[in-house]
Amino acid sequence: MRAIEIVEPGGPEVLEWREAPDPHVGRGDVLIDVTASAVNRADVLQRQGFYDPPPGSSPYPGLEVSGVVAAVGTDVEQFKPGDEVCALLAGGGYAERVAAPWQQVMPVPSQVSLREAAGLPEVACTVWSNVFMVGRLRRGETLLVHGGASGIGTFAIQLAKALGSHVVTTVGSAEKARRARELGADEVINYREEDFSDKVRADVILDIMGAKYLDKNVRSLKTGGRLVVIGMQGGTKAELNLGMLLAKRASVHATALRSRPVDEKGAIVRSVVDNVWPLVGAGAVRPVVYAEVPMADAAEAHRMLDSGEHVGKILLVR
Repeated sequence: MRAIEIVEPGGPEVLEWREAPDPHVGRGDVLIDVTASAVNRADVLQRQGFYDPPPGSSPYPGLEVSGVVAAVGTDVEQFKPGDEVCALLAGGGYAERVAAPWQQVMPVPSQVSLREAAGLPEVACTVWSNVFMVGRLRRGETLLVHGGASGIGTFAIQLAKALGSHVVTTVGSAEKARRARELGADEVINYREEDFSDKVRADVILDIMGAKYLDKNVRSLKTGGRLVVIGMQGGTKAELNLGMLLAKRASVHATALRSRPVDEKGAIVRSVVDNVWPLVGAGAVRPVVYAEVPMADAAEAHRMLDSGEHVGKILLVR
């Protein structure tokens, strides 16, 4: 097969489409002929040499795919060759074929094309597990999601709105603000012009910035609020005002998805299929696709992500 290899840490130019060994299919694995993958921030960090794949996983980037089942391991009963699926991966999605544990494989939701489905696993599993399973967002509560134009942000806005929450998001431009409102955001704050901590009081905050926003996020929490940190684009170390946290009886959670064991990922995947896929099938939540780029041109897709101008997901298609 062919796959995108990171020849050395660096910019998008280090991504090369090369011959690669076929993936090994274990007894509990599903072999997928890849139709499409999608670009995530973790892929950029891996390309730059800052985020190695978990031990034992594929060295190639790519945390999600869609495609057709080519073969299954001897212990797999849930899927069969010919099934159209999408999958959450620890790596290896930028390739013509990938093997995934059956627990991390999902049917393609109705009303979504096989190609579009490549942009769902990572955002759906991230948003559902963090906002609803960890953050326990309930109907009528307020969610603040940072980076409302990102893949995570566009999905979180739609899902929280579909489940009856008041949704606030931060963006960096007027155009992204317009798109966020179209997706259902009730309030949109341009972080280049306003300080969100002066305006927002949220029950749950989904944060991708880390250290830079820690103090402001705690200030923005309501009594009993839950801050869930899933990214560190704004740094890794900051002071936490425990006095304010105690006074609000609030909590801070920091989570990661890629490094979790298969059984934990499988529990999240099953919960997504049960709770989120029906909303996707009904059209209440849709994948937002900014661009489709040939997989061999993954470097160009990474340049798009690096520019920060995209809204939604950038797909790599075969």
